Amino acid sequence: MSALLISLLLIALILLRVPVTFAIMVSGLAGLIVIGRGNVIDGVLETIPASSVTSFTLSAIPLFILMAQLVLVSGMLDTLFDAARAVVGRVRGGTAVAAVGAGTAFAAVSGSSTASAATLAHASTGKMIEEGYHPRTAGGLVAVVGTLAAMVPPSIALVFYAITAETSVGEQLVAGFFPGLLIALAIIVTMYLTIARNKDSAPAGEATPMSEKVAASLKASPIVVVFLAVVGSIYLGVATPTEAAALGCLAAFLLVVIKGRCKIVPLTKAVIDTVKSSAMIFAIVISAHVFGHFITETQVAPVIVDWIEDLAFPALGVMLVVGLFYVVLGFFMDQIAIIALTVPIMVPVVEALGYSPVWFGIFVVLLAEVGLVTPPLGLNVFVVAKAANRPVGEVFRGAMPYAAGLLVLGVIFLIWPDIVMWVPESR
Repeated sequence: MSALLISLLLIALILLRVPVTFAIMVSGLAGLIVIGRGNVIDGVLETIPASSVTSFTLSAIPLFILMAQLVLVSGMLDTLFDAARAVVGRVRGGTAVAAVGAGTAFAAVSGSSTASAATLAHASTGKMIEEGYHPRTAGGLVAVVGTLAAMVPPSIALVFYAITAETSVGEQLVAGFFPGLLIALAIIVTMYLTIARNKDSAPAGEATPMSEKVAASLKASPIVVVFLAVVGSIYLGVATPTEAAALGCLAAFLLVVIKGRCKIVPLTKAVIDTVKSSAMIFAIVISAHVFGHFITETQVAPVIVDWIEDLAFPALGVMLVVGLFYVVLGFFMDQIAIIALTVPIMVPVVEALGYSPVWFGIFVVLLAEVGLVTPPLGLNVFVVAKAANRPVGEVFRGAMPYAAGLLVLGVIFLIWPDIVMWVPESR
């Protein structure tokens, strides 16, 4: 009962727009008082902040964030978009497909959904609207494509999940590669389904000579080096995720130098933004550990596992309910907070149902992506609307079909989990 009351307090604080970090911390401390463990609060606050963020594996997160910031400084997304546009821009909806392709490639070196969405909005939304795309189609597509960075390695969300769930970070990142490609394909299919009723909402582009296609592709090729430095080294087992993140930072910095953008102001801003993002994530980690201490004291996780095992429902039915739970959470909370709060409780449940915790990480992040483009939080939608100077409601409406497509893909992953697991299991 105490766990339920404190969970309701947490939800109330979040609905009152209390910052998630403080809402989690206050709820955890209040929970310890409610169960008569207020005497340990001093000890908890003395030990947990330091112990929860000094893990060596956590150092991969600020390194991946810095790598993403350096790639942003390099301006490679414009080059990626122009290359993809040259290759497929001629067909109807080709520029939209190019935006998906550029977003997928950028996701492979960024790891940050919001950064990817903002940069892609600047690079492609305006061009799509100028070509005759319906603004709702352009804005909604870009907002959803930005979510790919949460899945395609090196995803910060997947790294954080692996640390929280105590799975292999390398295996978790590799597991996100194929699902990320399927998400990109699902976005393209959904786009063509939405324009089937109104072909004018996504016109055809101009043909590009083969020589220009080759030249544009060669200009975008350096991004492959960054991707191989990170994912390639992890997949081949020659570097740990933290070492791969450091290699990625080095490759991204060299890319900045090669592109002639090695200037004090943008590099300083990249470091400052990295520190801000890392501090936000680490603050959530500290708060979640305090809340987790309360949950451990109440013995909620074993009770939930025993209760579910006693149910007569099939595992698939239980996981559908779990999936709905994560979709609803995504309406109000960001990915990092969702993972920090729920994964320590849900992983034992999932394993008891016969599912792999690595698979569950992909499932959770996919459903959290839906929250990035659905109201009321819909962070990617607000980012794209601001970057493209479009109404928020318009972008939300444009993103809805793609959110539905992501949910369909989530059900497919649930029914056939081997789709997710075949790449990591083939290593």
